[in-house]
Amino acid sequence: MLGASSYLLGTLEVAAVVSAALLGGSRLARRLAPELGGVAAWVGTAVLSVALLLVVAEGLGLVGLFEEAPYVVAVVMVGAGLRLRLPVPEPAAGDRAEPEPDSDPANTRALAGMRLAGIALAAIAVAHFTIGVRLRLSTGMTGFDSTWYHGPFAAGFAQDGRTFDLHLIAPQFLAWFYPQNSELLHGVGDLLYGRDLLSPLLNLGWFAGCIGAAWAIGRPYGAGPVSAAGAALVLDTGVLADQAGEARNDLAAAFFLLAAIAILVSAVSGREDRRPPSGALAVCALAAGLAAGTKVNLLPVAGALVLSLIWLAAPSRRAHAAAVTVPAALIGGGFWYLRNLVHAGNPVPQIRSVGPIDLPAPSQTLGGREGHSVLSYLTDGSVFSDWSGPGLHGGLGLLWPALLLLGIGGLVLCLGRGSQPALRAAGLVGLVAIATWLVAPTSASGPDGMPRGFESGLRYLAPALLLGAALAPLSPLLREPRRRIALLAVIAFAFPFADRSVGDWSSGYLATALAAGVLFAAAVLAATWPGRPRISTRAGIAAAAVFALLLVAGGYRVQRTYLENRYADPQFTIAGLDAAFKWAQPISGKRIATSTTRTYPLLGRDLSNHVQFVGVEQPHGGFVAPEDCRTWIDALSAGDYDYVVASRDRITGKTPFPPEVGWTAAQPGVRAVLKRAPTAVFALPNRLDRSRCRRIREP
Repeated sequence: MLGASSYLLGTLEVAAVVSAALLGGSRLARRLAPELGGVAAWVGTAVLSVALLLVVAEGLGLVGLFEEAPYVVAVVMVGAGLRLRLPVPEPAAGDRAEPEPDSDPANTRALAGMRLAGIALAAIAVAHFTIGVRLRLSTGMTGFDSTWYHGPFAAGFAQDGRTFDLHLIAPQFLAWFYPQNSELLHGVGDLLYGRDLLSPLLNLGWFAGCIGAAWAIGRPYGAGPVSAAGAALVLDTGVLADQAGEARNDLAAAFFLLAAIAILVSAVSGREDRRPPSGALAVCALAAGLAAGTKVNLLPVAGALVLSLIWLAAPSRRAHAAAVTVPAALIGGGFWYLRNLVHAGNPVPQIRSVGPIDLPAPSQTLGGREGHSVLSYLTDGSVFSDWSGPGLHGGLGLLWPALLLLGIGGLVLCLGRGSQPALRAAGLVGLVAIATWLVAPTSASGPDGMPRGFESGLRYLAPALLLGAALAPLSPLLREPRRRIALLAVIAFAFPFADRSVGDWSSGYLATALAAGVLFAAAVLAATWPGRPRISTRAGIAAAAVFALLLVAGGYRVQRTYLENRYADPQFTIAGLDAAFKWAQPISGKRIATSTTRTYPLLGRDLSNHVQFVGVEQPHGGFVAPEDCRTWIDALSAGDYDYVVASRDRITGKTPFPPEVGWTAAQPGVRAVLKRAPTAVFALPNRLDRSRCRRIREP
């Protein structure tokens, strides 16, 4: 656990970095998109603030200076510089938040009722999500992807201070080429605290951000509460439940997509020509780039959005729009694809060819589950009855047909003749997201005819469903107030059926629900209040100070409990690996080699262990596991490791232990620290002898 002084220092650094980013982001938002008001202005500020945090980290990491002091100083200087030096245009008529179209006296009561219902449903979703967060605060992150690559990438950034290098991990899906905006933000928390205290909490922020962005999408049309409620329904489904308390990045990517559409819709709502101004185009494209820089499956979606933004501009201004949007999108996500291009000769190395053209890529299989797309099974009735149907039920709830109708129908309805151009563009972008899910090779992964990964792959569909649910009440068919009220009632009715875990009243659930509901209601009311975010007002500073004191005091107790219990008694994988993860917690500053896919818990409680999957580098950024004893011993010798954790990811085959256990045990001076099938932990001597491999019969 952290002592009081270390905790306070880390908290002050986090506060300084976040405050500076918000100050700079707020000033940029006022400069670039003064027409945004209310919650849309907050969404724009959030996008620009996150971009500031990421760009500074990427820039420092290019030269190996992503370290605590340089990062804090750089963010504070950039944020303060933007705040002090960037001029703000004089307020104009379009700079004021206009009343919602349905806020005239005749509809005041209906609008107030919808607002109350929307906030209540959103608060329920947030409260439900906090259950998973609380569980992870008592165990540590246990999700497969969090312990396979999200967590190791974040810790790797904090450990070596470099962002442009490849962090080589278990050779599945070429995961080290994934874009890593989300992981870099987790790395900021690891850097400032020296612990992963913020990682279980970040997805709660993205969760609330998605609801806020959905509200901003509906607000110009008087449908903010209905849009937020629809998004909350999708967020409350089982397919996104495993985001709670984990380092998974689906919610972050979804927020950026929703934020881009919210900025677009809000920017054109008060303009007669319905053309987005240049500044709003830049912020919208930046959000699209941030989405593509978070998840590679949103790369075509971001591309479609940027093309839509160019199309929305006046014909005579489209070249200018392209000159604004393309660089902004590259700032948001181009860093990772440029890194891939340098290391592999290909911005997306998972794609090895485009038609007859072969592209540079590692000459190795993707590994992991066998790849299949949803499209390949679309007409297979037996697959639907055995896998897809149950997967939809498990991932989207009992009323999954209604939820699909809400999400997909909202996108299609916005393409109608009565829709404005911005809404048509948003609907088209959502349909591109659906098409991407349909053809993605991991959307129905698993053996032929057995798409075991279908249910998990529904998270690739979630951004489209979120966008469609937010857009549905804006469609011409549902703009009439009574129809919106009916839609809100249907959403409220569907809530109890959205998540298969509803009814899990764990200890303290009611208190958590009430607290989350009150806090979220206060946040939404503040965000929807007329006007723009003005961070420097006395009232805002006083309220922030009181809230910060309460947060710091409560956070100190939470971090003590979290670090005491983090992987103290792991029970989320096979027994041997659980034992190795528990063994690693008090270990500090050691070099640990491993052959297991899950490596994150081996970093130790203070994230100071250097943990590396034992492998052999290949051309174009390839990385494969050793196939024989000599290659294994050579890799161990080159890494100068203190320990090796040799294990399978699961117990399979006739022998309980993998061959790496025998290869290592035959070395002179090796000491067994732990041995529990299928895992063995060895302390390694200073020198290893590859000649000993002759005495070992290869399997």
